[in-house]
Amino acid sequence: MSESPTEASPRHAIVIGGGPAGLMAAEVLAAGGARVDLYDAMPSVGRKFLLAGKGGMNITHAEAYDAFVGRYGERAPAVQAWLDAFPPDAVRAWIHGLGVDTFVGTSGRVFPTDMKAAPLLRAWLHRLREAGVAFHMRHRWLGWRDGALVFATPDGEQLVETRGAATVLALGGASWARLGSDGAWVPLLAERGVAVAPLVPANCGFDADWSPHFAERYAGAPLTTVAMALDGEAFRKGQLVVTATGVEGSLVYALSARIRDRIARDGQATVLLDLLPDHDRERVLDEVARPRGTRSMASHLQSRLGIKGVKSGLLHEVLSKADYAEPAKLARALKALPLVLKRPRPIDEAISSAGGVRFEALEGGAKLKDAPGVDAPGVDAPGVDAPGVFVAGEMIDWEAPTGGYLLTACFGSGRAAGRAALDWLVSSCRRT
Repeated sequence: MSESPTEASPRHAIVIGGGPAGLMAAEVLAAGGARVDLYDAMPSVGRKFLLAGKGGMNITHAEAYDAFVGRYGERAPAVQAWLDAFPPDAVRAWIHGLGVDTFVGTSGRVFPTDMKAAPLLRAWLHRLREAGVAFHMRHRWLGWRDGALVFATPDGEQLVETRGAATVLALGGASWARLGSDGAWVPLLAERGVAVAPLVPANCGFDADWSPHFAERYAGAPLTTVAMALDGEAFRKGQLVVTATGVEGSLVYALSARIRDRIARDGQATVLLDLLPDHDRERVLDEVARPRGTRSMASHLQSRLGIKGVKSGLLHEVLSKADYAEPAKLARALKALPLVLKRPRPIDEAISSAGGVRFEALEGGAKLKDAPGVDAPGVDAPGVDAPGVFVAGEMIDWEAPTGGYLLTACFGSGRAAGRAALDWLVSSCRRT
C-alpha cells in the first residue's frame, strides 16, 4: 500500500473506466485543459468495444433523428439531452476526424469502411495520449477512504487524492465480466447512499425450455425471414437463432426489454412468431387447406409454403397433434405461433445491461447531486466529502437495442460527463 495519496492539482480530472464513455469524457476534459488520469482494472482499455466490433463495428444508425431518440424507450427524454449535444451525424464526423471513413449499410446501420474496431481505437488512443491523458492499467477501483480513491494494483493498494479534482465514473454495466464490466461498483455506490436500480440483462436471449429432442436437433439453427410480436403489437420482421435453451438474436434483442419486464411481472412471457411474414393469412390458409392426397402434412407444408427444418420442428414442438392436424388452427399457428419464454439468460451472457445509477440521483444527467455519502440519510460515509463526482455510460439506468444506439448514447453520455466535470473544475477554480 502506498504511504501517501497521489496529490491532486487544480484542473485535475480522474476518469475511472476505459470504455467508450470514459474515453470520451477524458477527451473532452483534456481538450478543455484539464490534467487527466484514466484508471482501468484491465490490462488495456476498450476491451468490450473491441469484442463488440469483431462481427463488424456498428457505430451508430442513420435513421431519422426522432425515430433514433425513440429507441431509448421511457428514458428517451433523459438520453436525448446527451444526443442533442452529440447526435449520430456528429458521431460520424468525429470518427472521420480520427481518419476513419464510414458507410451506411442497407439496414441503416453505420460502420467503419473496414468494419473493424481496432484501427478506430488505436487512432483514438493516439489522440488521447497526444492530449496528455495518462493511462493507469490494472487499477481496480475499490471505493473511497478518507476522501481518497482506493485502487487495487499489482503493487498493492494505491490511494489517489480527490481534493480539488473532478472524478468521472464510467464503469460499465454487468455484462461480459471477463472484459471488465462486472457491476462490482454497485455496492460501492449504494452503500454511500446513491440510488441504484438493480442491474438486469438487456439485449439478451431467453429460455423456452425446449424438449430434449428439439434442443438436440435444432440448437444453433437460424430462423430467417420470420417476424415476432408481443402484446398485440405490430409484428417486427428479422432473424433469430434457436439455442439449446431457447432463442436469441437481433429480433429477440429488439423486444428483450419488454419480454424481460413481462417475465418479471407474470413469471413468463408469450411472444408470437410469424413463420411466413411474406404471406398473408388468407394465402396461408388456402395453401394449408389445399387437398394433399397421400402426402403427409409436413411434406404438404414444405411443398406449398416452404416450411421445413427448424420451422417445421417448431410447429411440432409447440402445437398439439390435434391442432397440427386441423388446417385452420395450423394456418393460424404459421402466422402467430405462441412461444412461451420462461426467463432471460444470465446477465453475463447479455450484450448489455439495464439498471444502474438512477437519473433521479443525477444533476444534469451526469453529476451526482451529492458526493457519495454526503447528506445521505442514515448513511455513514466518513471522509467522502468531495462534491465533484460524475457518472457516464452504461452504469446509468438506461438501455437501448443493438444497432448503434448503445454506443452512440455512451459517446454522448461520456461527453456530457466530461463537459459537466470541466465546468465544475472551472467554477471551482473561480471560487478559490
